Amino acid sequence: MLTIYLTRHGETEWNVENRIQGSKDSELTTNGIRDAKLLSKKLSDINFRKIYTSSSKRAVTTANILKNNSFIPIIEEDALKEINFGDWEGKTKIEINERFENEFESLWTSPHLYDHIPHRAESLNDLRERVGHVIQNIVSSNQEGNILIVTHAVVLATIIADLNQSPIEKLWDIPYVHGTSLTIIHFDDNKNLEFKILCDTSHLD
Repeated sequence: MLTIYLTRHGETEWNVENRIQGSKDSELTTNGIRDAKLLSKKLSDINFRKIYTSSSKRAVTTANILKNNSFIPIIEEDALKEINFGDWEGKTKIEINERFENEFESLWTSPHLYDHIPHRAESLNDLRERVGHVIQNIVSSNQEGNILIVTHAVVLATIIADLNQSPIEKLWDIPYVHGTSLTIIHFDDNKNLEFKILCDTSHLD
């Protein structure tokens, strides 16, 4: 049996400033580091074979905290990076709403209507294709054991939707994807899957 543990990076400086990161980056905050350490403690009894992480620094930093000085190999994957938000990246949500209110609202409330073109961003369909390929490769390359994946909010929601074969309009029909939230997915020998927990934050209480 293969079990995938799926998490989002810890809180960052731009998260606190309400800035959109996407393919750009910012450092983990003190709270983000603390939350990653709390998740590491929760997972301390799990024997991970590999850690796959987005190649963005905020995710790699989180992955190294979760590794906790062990000898688990960390594999950086560009395909696990956050959706590219184009001209929105580095701007605050207030600044984005001044020019792209309809596009920004639709992303979070009706993602099937989200238009990426005005701000020269990656589409949700392209993201889903990118994410689907990397998850398929991870599952096919690991027949059994425990695998940890560290990624980002939109990517994590897309992974769940893709595995559930859910349409894009249901992208956000999951609990809020907090930093260091934990999702656990079991795959049996026939690659049938079961979600054991979804976006859990009990380790942060």
